[in-house]
Amino acid sequence: MPIYEYECPKCGKRVEIIHAMSDDSKQKCESCGGKLEKLISPAAFHLKGGGWFKDLYSKPAGSKDSKGDK
Repeated sequence: MPIYEYECPKCGKRVEIIHAMSDDSKQKCESCGGKLEKLISPAAFHLKGGGWFKDLYSKPAGSKDSKGDK
């Protein structure tokens, strides 16, 4: 299930809530009773394995790894 982030404009409190996409959005702040607004948060991901920019694409053409240069 996705994690949704909400903020109350009245008190400024932010909460993260896990619920199904088919469930209704949270409407009321538990702290002050204000109306919650759903926030859009960036997705987090991590690139693993070879072939990504930090491994291959950032090296100039023809350069060798320092690990295998002996």
